[in-house]
Amino acid sequence: MNTMTNDIQFMKKALQCATIALNRGDFPVGCVITYQNNIISTGERTGAGNQLTNELDHAEINALRKFGANKELAHIQSDQLTLYSTLEPCLMCFGAILIHKIPRIVYAFEDAMGGGSSLDLATLPPLYATHDIEIVSGVCRLDSLLLFRAFFSNPNNNYLADSYLANYVLNQTS
Repeated sequence: MNTMTNDIQFMKKALQCATIALNRGDFPVGCVITYQNNIISTGERTGAGNQLTNELDHAEINALRKFGANKELAHIQSDQLTLYSTLEPCLMCFGAILIHKIPRIVYAFEDAMGGGSSLDLATLPPLYATHDIEIVSGVCRLDSLLLFRAFFSNPNNNYLADSYLANYVLNQTS
């Protein structure tokens, strides 16, 4: 399989994770981490669907936690990992991805309000600045947009309601 076919296949799995979050009433972000074309960890956003919003349990962080906690994966070299997310990683998640030395991020929908992937690494301290990373955007973008549109269109979801991101999503034509 070629890289684009793999990217679509793995993003579809991340979209399944996002759908699980949406069905639970959480912000619909899903993430998968792959190693040698195999999914080794998944995560979905938690803690955004209730009154006590938790801003730490993003899909990427949850997937990284599962990966780090799995002793059977301790032998895996991070330079062969790819992280797939249905939303561009925020600054917190982007920093965690860099610390884990993951060399490739693929995301579906741009986070117009808080995305961190355009950060100029050269301006950061050495822990981050010396990391080479490939970023691929827009894979299955429309599928992800539809999930965000469903979330923001639901009057029962108050998370980020009337935010810049909500308005951005709801004004997208496709």
